[in-house]
Amino acid sequence: MDDAKLRAWWFHRQGLDGSLSGATPQEGLARAGWSRSVGGSGPYLTLFARAGLSREAVDAAVTSLQIHELPSARGCTHVLPTEDFALGLCVAEPFSSGDLATARKLGVTDKEIDKLSAAVAKSLHKGPLSPDEIRDAIGPAARNLGEEGKRKGLTTTLPVALGLLQVGGKIRRIPVNGRLDQQRYRYALWDPNPLEKFQLNSAEANIELARHYFRWIGPATLPEFQWFSGLSLTAAKAAIEPLGLVPLDSSTTERLMFPEDLREFENFKVPAKPQYALVSSLDSMFLLRRNLTTLIASDAVKQKVYSEKGMRELGSLSDLESNAILDRGTIIGLWEYDPNIATLAWQTFSKPDKVLRDSIAVTESYIREQLGDARSFSLDSPKSRKPRITALRKT
Repeated sequence: MDDAKLRAWWFHRQGLDGSLSGATPQEGLARAGWSRSVGGSGPYLTLFARAGLSREAVDAAVTSLQIHELPSARGCTHVLPTEDFALGLCVAEPFSSGDLATARKLGVTDKEIDKLSAAVAKSLHKGPLSPDEIRDAIGPAARNLGEEGKRKGLTTTLPVALGLLQVGGKIRRIPVNGRLDQQRYRYALWDPNPLEKFQLNSAEANIELARHYFRWIGPATLPEFQWFSGLSLTAAKAAIEPLGLVPLDSSTTERLMFPEDLREFENFKVPAKPQYALVSSLDSMFLLRRNLTTLIASDAVKQKVYSEKGMRELGSLSDLESNAILDRGTIIGLWEYDPNIATLAWQTFSKPDKVLRDSIAVTESYIREQLGDARSFSLDSPKSRKPRITALRKT
């Protein structure tokens, strides 16, 4: 198998080759897949790299519920297009009982949580409220779980109720300032509940998730889908079995895709000229399969890059610690944004050309003028980013 062709194919399927130019946020996420959200700039960078969308356009789509941040695959939060709201909540439900299990160990009963959930829902009838406003409105319905709860990461019972109400589609989180790259929310009743007309049971929802997945990033392996979905091996096998997937070729039978996609892949030609994209370290190109080695050219495998444990070979990493520069699907460099001087710090593994420098300048301008910063996650600060920036500038 031609690895360069495979990487370029994924790049194309993800819409990073310009084929999503002019798409709406909803269309972009439907094509590229659910965008992991952890209070960072990832969703914005996802849609800018593919469709050139402004922050204002993405925020407007959030406000109008064309896209929304929800618990979904593995119970993790992603930004989803409207047609997938119910599916995302359904596949998140099996992963939603963690806080409840902890609360039970601290002496909280299910009846208490049911009463608390009802009180929370009642408090929201007059409009969205912040967690503090909800706490004031419900009074003693939520209680402190003391030092033992603090040690277990659950200081009060309120997060339990909020989490269960959200995964049940009864309430939703609204970003306080309308932006996805922060973690301050208000909560609102969700009417109509997106799950009300959802007809799939859990097993059927897993099949639909697998269908989405292999459209987003096929060919992919069963273990890769299992990691993304969080399903057991048995459940993951059951989810992909009805899809009629076929092997990529006889030498790589573990990589599966839809027959019609295979025909398209066989006719696909790797673009002769470079196609660059600057993407988040949490981009779908990486997180859907979490298999970096397939995106690294052989001459860059031993390239030394920064990690929290010191400089390491790029090919030894499971996850990127810095954002990536891609050329037709191949990782050719890394970058970070330095808000102190409003520029990108970057390195490439070969000499950059003018087209790449122009692409870097475009992304730099977008972040500086529209985002203000490019945090990878909510706790990613300029201070914590400094060692990564320093390492990039040294190289």
